Amino acid sequence: MAEITDPYPPGTPCWVDLAAPDQQAALDFYAAVFGWTAEIGPEEFGGYSVCAYRGKPVAGIMAAVAMGDQPPPPTVWTTYLASVDAVATQQAIEAAGGSVLMPVMDVQTLGRMLIAADPTQAVFGVWQANEFGGAGIVNEPGAVVWNELNTTDREAASSFYGSVFGIEAAAMEGAEGYFSLNVGGRAVGGMQGLDPGLPAGTPAHWLTYFATDDADATAAKVTEQGGEVLRAPFDMIAGRMAVVKDSQGAPFAVIAPAPLGAG
Repeated sequence: MAEITDPYPPGTPCWVDLAAPDQQAALDFYAAVFGWTAEIGPEEFGGYSVCAYRGKPVAGIMAAVAMGDQPPPPTVWTTYLASVDAVATQQAIEAAGGSVLMPVMDVQTLGRMLIAADPTQAVFGVWQANEFGGAGIVNEPGAVVWNELNTTDREAASSFYGSVFGIEAAAMEGAEGYFSLNVGGRAVGGMQGLDPGLPAGTPAHWLTYFATDDADATAAKVTEQGGEVLRAPFDMIAGRMAVVKDSQGAPFAVIAPAPLGAG
């Protein structure tokens, strides 16, 4: 079990969450697909649900609620990058050409957060941990295993995340056009150009990958639960994966990682 007990280094993906039109339906969907347990959260947290797997937090699910005269947030998974100072990170985002969509706010005593977009308009979150550090399990079936930036401008994105978070992009051997995103010399995510096969108008975005023992079986389970397979399971350098969307349209990927040393 890949349990996390130490703080996430700045720039490392540390949490993912989903804004869903029907929060309970989303909780039921992911419970069926990944075995998560969760219930509608307390009122003081806006009903936010922290989903657990083997007793550890793995992801958040909230109701998609419109704020003021703004439309409800899109039904997507948001990747949060760790920070030790959310205010300083917000300032760095703006200085590097990004835009702040939701300014720094305190989440009770759990931590501080903000939502922003990079210069290519890929949306991401920032989390400054206090009492809540982020995902307690990663890199195993039922938990997040990878976070991937799909961008319209790799050079602009590399410069932005390097300037704001100190993330370094490096070409991945054996995967043409694919780059690892490194923090402290360790790969914490990936980056590639937008797939030309995506529907017209698809924006730059972060894609969340969840690990599974069997990508084919998980893709079938997604369909059984009212979701859809966007790209059928296929073999690639890191394992066997599929791109799917849940019953309310949120896209994500599932991957059965290749055994270490395979290939």
